[in-house]
Amino acid sequence: MKRFHVHVHVDDLAKSVGFYSQLFATDPARLEGDYAKWMLDDPPVNFAISTRGTHPGVDHLGIQTDDPAELAAMKARAEEADMAMRNEGTTTCCYARSEKHWITDPQGIAWEHFHTLENIPVFHEAEDIAASDSACCAPPAPAMVEAAAEPVACCPPATRGKPIGIPVTAAKNCC
Repeated sequence: MKRFHVHVHVDDLAKSVGFYSQLFATDPARLEGDYAKWMLDDPPVNFAISTRGTHPGVDHLGIQTDDPAELAAMKARAEEADMAMRNEGTTTCCYARSEKHWITDPQGIAWEHFHTLENIPVFHEAEDIAASDSACCAPPAPAMVEAAAEPVACCPPATRGKPIGIPVTAAKNCC
Protein backbone atom coordinates (compact mmCIF):
# COMPACT_ATOMS: atom_id res chain seq x y z
CA MET A 1 0.00 0.00 0.00
CA LYS A 2 1.10 3.53 -0.70
CA ARG A 3 0.30 6.47 1.57
CA PHE A 4 0.17 10.12 0.50
CA HIS A 5 2.61 12.33 2.47
CA VAL A 6 2.34 16.04 3.24
CA HIS A 7 4.86 18.01 5.34
CA VAL A 8 3.91 21.51 6.52
CA HIS A 9 6.12 24.01 8.36
CA VAL A 10 4.30 25.76 11.22
CA ASP A 11 5.10 28.68 13.51
CA ASP A 12 3.37 27.34 16.64
CA LEU A 13 3.58 23.56 17.03
CA ALA A 14 1.22 23.29 20.02
CA LYS A 15 -1.47 25.40 18.35
CA SER A 16 -1.11 23.42 15.11
CA VAL A 17 -1.18 20.06 16.92
CA GLY A 18 -4.44 21.13 18.58
CA PHE A 19 -5.92 22.22 15.25
CA TYR A 20 -4.92 19.12 13.28
CA SER A 21 -5.89 16.76 16.12
CA GLN A 22 -9.38 18.26 15.97
CA LEU A 23 -9.42 18.20 12.17
CA PHE A 24 -8.37 14.54 11.98
CA ALA A 25 -10.26 13.52 15.18
CA THR A 26 -7.13 11.82 16.55
CA ASP A 27 -3.91 12.63 18.35
CA PRO A 28 -0.57 12.47 16.50
CA ALA A 29 1.07 9.05 16.10
CA ARG A 30 4.41 10.77 16.87
CA LEU A 31 4.91 13.97 18.85
CA GLU A 32 8.26 15.64 19.52
CA GLY A 33 9.23 19.15 20.61
CA ASP A 34 9.57 20.31 17.00
CA TYR A 35 7.56 17.74 15.04
CA ALA A 36 4.23 15.89 14.90
CA LYS A 37 2.96 13.21 12.53
CA TRP A 38 -0.45 11.67 11.96
CA MET A 39 -0.65 8.31 10.15
CA LEU A 40 -4.23 8.41 8.91
CA ASP A 41 -6.03 5.43 7.43
CA ASP A 42 -9.03 7.30 6.02
CA PRO A 43 -7.79 8.84 3.82
CA PRO A 44 -4.43 7.06 3.85
CA VAL A 45 -2.01 9.94 4.49
CA ASN A 46 1.20 10.57 6.42
CA PHE A 47 0.66 14.18 7.51
CA ALA A 48 3.62 15.82 9.26
CA ILE A 49 4.27 19.29 10.66
CA SER A 50 7.48 20.78 12.03
CA THR A 51 8.97 24.04 13.21
CA ARG A 52 12.23 23.47 11.31
CA GLY A 53 11.49 25.41 8.12
CA THR A 54 12.19 29.04 7.37
CA HIS A 55 8.64 29.87 6.19
CA PRO A 56 5.27 28.46 7.25
CA GLY A 57 3.38 26.49 4.62
CA VAL A 58 3.59 23.31 2.58
CA ASP A 59 7.19 22.14 2.44
CA HIS A 60 6.83 19.11 0.19
CA LEU A 61 4.54 16.30 -0.91
CA GLY A 62 5.37 12.65 -1.17
CA ILE A 63 4.42 9.02 -1.36
CA GLN A 64 5.38 6.60 1.39
CA THR A 65 5.44 2.92 0.50
CA ASP A 66 4.95 -0.09 2.75
CA ASP A 67 7.03 -2.27 0.46
CA PRO A 68 10.57 -1.65 -0.87
CA ALA A 69 9.48 -3.11 -4.23
CA GLU A 70 6.88 -0.31 -4.57
CA LEU A 71 9.64 2.26 -3.95
CA ALA A 72 11.87 0.60 -6.55
CA ALA A 73 9.01 0.67 -9.08
CA MET A 74 8.43 4.41 -8.48
CA LYS A 75 12.16 5.07 -8.87
CA ALA A 76 12.28 3.07 -12.11
CA ARG A 77 9.28 5.02 -13.47
CA ALA A 78 11.02 8.33 -12.71
CA GLU A 79 14.24 7.12 -14.37
CA GLU A 80 12.36 5.88 -17.46
CA ALA A 81 10.63 9.26 -17.76
CA ASP A 82 14.06 10.97 -17.52
CA MET A 83 12.97 13.00 -14.50
CA ALA A 84 15.67 14.81 -12.55
CA MET A 85 16.09 12.79 -9.41
CA ARG A 86 18.10 13.06 -6.23
CA ASN A 87 18.68 9.61 -4.80
CA GLU A 88 19.43 9.79 -1.08
CA GLY A 89 19.46 6.03 -0.56
CA THR A 90 19.31 5.14 3.13
CA THR A 91 19.11 8.35 5.14
CA THR A 92 17.61 9.82 8.27
CA CYS A 93 15.03 12.55 8.58
CA CYS A 94 11.89 13.31 10.57
CA TYR A 95 12.69 10.86 13.38
CA ALA A 96 12.99 7.95 10.93
CA ARG A 97 15.55 6.02 8.89
CA SER A 98 14.28 5.64 5.33
CA GLU A 99 15.24 4.72 1.81
CA LYS A 100 14.29 7.68 -0.39
CA HIS A 101 14.65 9.69 -3.53
CA TRP A 102 13.30 13.09 -4.65
CA ILE A 103 11.81 14.43 -7.86
CA THR A 104 10.43 17.90 -8.62
CA ASP A 105 7.36 18.64 -10.72
CA PRO A 106 7.37 21.30 -13.49
CA GLN A 107 6.06 23.94 -11.05
CA GLY A 108 8.95 23.30 -8.63
CA ILE A 109 7.03 21.24 -6.05
CA ALA A 110 9.30 18.69 -4.39
CA TRP A 111 8.05 15.08 -4.18
CA GLU A 112 9.65 12.67 -1.74
CA HIS A 113 9.31 8.93 -2.46
CA PHE A 114 10.30 6.85 0.56
CA HIS A 115 10.08 3.58 2.46
CA THR A 116 10.48 3.90 6.24
CA LEU A 117 12.87 1.34 7.70
CA GLU A 118 12.68 2.29 11.40
CA ASN A 119 11.96 5.08 13.86
CA ILE A 120 14.94 6.85 15.44
CA PRO A 121 15.15 9.11 18.53
CA VAL A 122 16.44 12.23 16.71
CA PHE A 123 15.05 14.38 13.88
CA HIS A 124 18.10 13.92 11.65
CA GLU A 125 21.40 12.10 12.17
CA ALA A 126 24.06 14.35 10.67
CA GLU A 127 27.63 15.40 11.29
CA ASP A 128 26.60 19.05 11.40
CA ILE A 129 22.94 19.52 12.25
CA ALA A 130 23.59 23.19 13.01
CA ALA A 131 24.51 23.75 9.35
CA SER A 132 20.89 23.28 8.32
CA ASP A 133 17.70 24.33 10.04
CA SER A 134 15.63 22.86 7.24
CA ALA A 135 13.65 19.67 7.56
CA CYS A 136 16.13 17.63 5.47
CA CYS A 137 19.13 18.30 3.28
CA ALA A 138 18.31 19.22 -0.32
CA PRO A 139 20.16 20.42 -3.41
CA PRO A 140 20.02 24.14 -4.19
CA ALA A 141 17.45 25.55 -6.57
CA PRO A 142 18.81 26.25 -10.10
CA ALA A 143 18.51 30.03 -9.62
CA MET A 144 20.80 29.80 -6.59
CA VAL A 145 23.33 27.81 -8.61
CA GLU A 146 23.20 30.13 -11.63
CA ALA A 147 23.62 33.26 -9.44
CA ALA A 148 26.66 31.88 -7.62
CA ALA A 149 30.06 33.07 -8.81
CA GLU A 150 31.67 29.85 -7.61
CA PRO A 151 30.36 26.30 -7.72
CA VAL A 152 27.73 25.66 -5.05
CA ALA A 153 28.28 22.67 -2.80
CA CYS A 154 25.53 20.08 -2.87
CA CYS A 155 22.99 20.36 -0.09
CA PRO A 156 23.55 23.79 1.47
CA PRO A 157 20.65 25.01 3.61
CA ALA A 158 17.73 25.61 1.27
CA THR A 159 15.11 28.30 1.80
CA ARG A 160 12.24 25.79 1.88
CA GLY A 161 14.18 22.73 3.05
CA LYS A 162 13.53 20.48 0.07
CA PRO A 163 14.77 20.13 -3.51
CA ILE A 164 12.47 22.85 -4.79
CA GLY A 165 13.34 23.89 -8.31
CA ILE A 166 15.24 20.88 -9.69
CA PRO A 167 14.51 21.19 -13.42
CA VAL A 168 12.62 18.16 -14.70
CA THR A 169 15.00 17.86 -17.67
CA ALA A 170 18.22 18.37 -15.69
CA ALA A 171 20.98 15.85 -15.14
CA LYS A 172 20.00 12.93 -12.92
CA ASN A 173 22.49 13.59 -10.11
CA CYS A 174 22.60 16.66 -7.90
CA CYS A 175 26.29 16.47 -7.03
